[in-house]
Amino acid sequence: MLTSMIKLARLTVTGTDTLELTFTDGSAARWSAAALIARDTVMTRPLGDPAYFARAFIEDGALAWPNGFELSADALHQRLAANGALTCDAA
Repeated sequence: MLTSMIKLARLTVTGTDTLELTFTDGSAARWSAAALIARDTVMTRPLGDPAYFARAFIEDGALAWPNGFELSADALHQRLAANGALTCDAA
């Protein structure tokens, strides 16, 4: 059985550590990076700067930042779905 991988279709910065994410299946959620930033690793440390965090972009369907840090859209989608945070476009 072949399933298509979920990718990010759009992102909007909504706060100093939050993004509104829209996925290719039409679902969307507000995602907070606070827990990720709190890990304070070499790759996540720059995300603590709101100006840097706001430089998020989509690369090949994944969430990315200029330092090369990427998060899989599929993994984000699964986590948000498990937390009941996803909303679906009724259109």
